[in-house]
Amino acid sequence: MTDTVIRALTQSDAHLFDSLQSPCLVGRAAFGHRYATVHDGGEYRPEWTWVALRDGVVVARAAWWGGPDDTEPVLVNYFDFAEGEDEAAAELLRRAPWSVEYELIVPAGWRDTPEVRAAAGARIAAAEAAGMKLLVERYRYEWTPGDGLPERPGRLDFREEPDDAVILDVLRRVHSVTLDAHARRSIEGPGGLEKAAQEELDFFNWCPSPRSWWQLAHTRDGELAGIHVPARNPGGPCVGFIGVVPEARGHGYGYDLLVETTHFLAGQGATSIAGATDRGNTPMAAAFSRAGHRIVQERIHLV
Repeated sequence: MTDTVIRALTQSDAHLFDSLQSPCLVGRAAFGHRYATVHDGGEYRPEWTWVALRDGVVVARAAWWGGPDDTEPVLVNYFDFAEGEDEAAAELLRRAPWSVEYELIVPAGWRDTPEVRAAAGARIAAAEAAGMKLLVERYRYEWTPGDGLPERPGRLDFREEPDDAVILDVLRRVHSVTLDAHARRSIEGPGGLEKAAQEELDFFNWCPSPRSWWQLAHTRDGELAGIHVPARNPGGPCVGFIGVVPEARGHGYGYDLLVETTHFLAGQGATSIAGATDRGNTPMAAAFSRAGHRIVQERIHLV
């Protein structure tokens, strides 16, 4: 038996990615997504796709993803390996030159099915063996016109805010007390609250949707309540951000912001709207449910 060879693919041998047989219980393939390079009309770049081969046979594979204009990958969201090849899979992640998070997509209620739970657990264990650690589990939602538009509560006034400095200040206030695990990780690091706010602003600018869609929300008395950002990411319309400032919490305004986002994107012709929140963010999860957004997946994030 030869040694394991770990390397990136090229356009000419990108077909090797699909040579690994997987039961497709978790990950992107479990939801009908297929691997294809940008050259072939897909989302992936062969130089960001790595495989572990033994005797010329693929025993583990991983694909890193980024937006069309990104020069470095944003995350790894395709990670599979053959039975008994846990160490080869971990070594593949260790050798890859990018330190970005791993997003494992799983069915809703994934712990209730033993086979799915085992498949997810094996991938989590391999990622942890490569030096990653669990950050958070999140619900992924979807709204379609068939779910019906929720009635606007009518408690807030919404208007565009063109000044990035104002937006950044609102984001600082929102994240000064937050349940969001990604924001809390940034706040606990060297950049602190400023980094967490800037990362949100950078994400808004990364999305290809218009800057004019960003809106602040005020109460009838003129007090700031929060911010909502309807957006489009490379996958389509999405709830880009919902945030209520600390002094306005306790009134359920997160629901009002989400309803406005839903109406806004529906008015732009969206036939589906994606959204997500941490499992531990129970107020936002309740708002999604009340507004008719259905849980269609769960996502496990390791960093």
